[in-house]
Amino acid sequence: MEKKATQRLFGEVVRECRQNRKVSQETLAAAAGLHRTYISLLERGMRNPSLTVIQHLASALKVSMTELIHAFEERC
Repeated sequence: MEKKATQRLFGEVVRECRQNRKVSQETLAAAAGLHRTYISLLERGMRNPSLTVIQHLASALKVSMTELIHAFEERC
């Protein structure tokens, strides 16, 4: 799978998880210690998150890193 497709799929997972929890990008960003524009770029597949960012996102979304990665893998 090409890099952009991988980033886009992971972004979709983050967006769906965030929306299911009825959390705004701004609220998620604050909880994860990130900037709102980074969340927007991530969800649109324009950023490739590090493991540290994935850990912060998972914590802010109250899911495990494994759950995020598993949801991503199901789409591949």
